Amino acid sequence: MPFVFPPMIAAGVAALGVAALGRVLMKEWRRINEELEQMRPVEVVDPARLPKLRRDPRTGVYRPE
Repeated sequence: MPFVFPPMIAAGVAALGVAALGRVLMKEWRRINEELEQMRPVEVVDPARLPKLRRDPRTGVYRPE
């Protein structure tokens, strides 16, 4: 005779598994976000200092002014 879990026990085991998986995913999410925060650029580029680009009508290439 095969062994069968009662439905309440199976649901309880499944709920514990989902909770454990959620904890692992949350820890990984936080670890990755901390790494990304450390990789932010130190110097922020001011868009006003960047050169403006104009399209060359003959070639179609954009060149700085």
